[in-house]
Amino acid sequence: VQLQASGGGWVQPGGFLDLSCTASGDFVSKNNMGWYRQAPGKQRVLVAAITKGGRPDYTNIAKGRFIISRDNAKNTIALQMRSLEPEDTAVYYCNRVTANLGPISDYDVWGQGTEVTVSS
Repeated sequence: VQLQASGGGWVQPGGFLDLSCTASGDFVSKNNMGWYRQAPGKQRVLVAAITKGGRPDYTNIAKGRFIISRDNAKNTIALQMRSLEPEDTAVYYCNRVTANLGPISDYDVWGQGTEVTVSS
């Protein structure tokens, strides 16, 4: 599978960014999907997930600020991020999540992430 996240960049605190992810084949439509992030010097963590049917599930990182969505026909998922804080600075990745919407292993296949920097 090939996964490509895009839409990252630099933004000031309180700002917003919209991330997008495309995948090869029918990977998105066949899987529960999620957004992950890895901050400098830290482990990759799950940010938000969405079922094949479109039900979102947010971690405390994302609740009230981020919105995850998917388009199975286009094989894409998106993450709208609002009220960004410096602590949100990280490389963001998309990938599948487990059947119970948990994170997958770092040993899974990962695509290229997109870097988000929040600073003044």
